[in-house]
Amino acid sequence: MVDARQQFGTRVKSLESKNVKLARGYYTTIRADGLVVARPARCGLRVPTKLLVALVALFVCFKGFVLAAIGPTAYDSRLDSLAQGTVIEQAGAWVLQVDPVTQTLARKLGPVFRG
Repeated sequence: MVDARQQFGTRVKSLESKNVKLARGYYTTIRADGLVVARPARCGLRVPTKLLVALVALFVCFKGFVLAAIGPTAYDSRLDSLAQGTVIEQAGAWVLQVDPVTQTLARKLGPVFRG
């Protein structure tokens, strides 16, 4: 008798927590047997990993294109002037600094831009 009461209490707590989660939002799915089931919606910001990787790769390619187009001397002088600015400009200079991947890409693209 005591065991059945404990199981009932556990089921009630589970249903109450599911009800709280469903109150924040839900979506419905149809199971294979035809039953419609409500499931809690995930909350929070979800950014796909592939999107982040693509954005980083695109940014590195952009840096490589700019470095190849204007040359390393002009690029470094512009980074130096950017590093002398405000905190945000200094952060931008740190992000835009030449890394090995950017340098390799610029070396490959340099002949294309310079003729």
